[in-house]
Amino acid sequence: MISTSSEQTFQFGKKYASELKPGDVVLLEGDLGSGKTQFVKGICSFYNVKENVNSPTFIIVNEYTPELTSEVSKIFHFDFYRIKNVNELKEIGFNEYLRNDSICLIEWPDIILPLLSVSRKVNFNHLSNPNDRNIEMK
Repeated sequence: MISTSSEQTFQFGKKYASELKPGDVVLLEGDLGSGKTQFVKGICSFYNVKENVNSPTFIIVNEYTPELTSEVSKIFHFDFYRIKNVNELKEIGFNEYLRNDSICLIEWPDIILPLLSVSRKVNFNHLSNPNDRNIEMK
């Protein structure tokens, strides 16, 4: 899909959320400023999250509580940009976030790939127009 605005990226995230189920892990790959967090805001909007949704770049993980009556009790939004090795993930208790009643959204997931067996992936790429993004969902 081609997004031509942050609002459209938000709407793509909201639509994508309708396909998610408890226990899903979604890897969000793309350069800085490519729309990953805006997409997450759309996902959280679908679940009627009331908290302010922003990038957890400096705190590693944000936890959101869906207000929508659903089987999803938590949404965990990770940013592993500053994580240097797998041991750091063990220190924050990453495996405890992989629950059957939650959804995990992971920006900069390369470091975690060896620890995951099943996941979904969304790639974000800048296009020649500064506002345009190619968003590929796998």
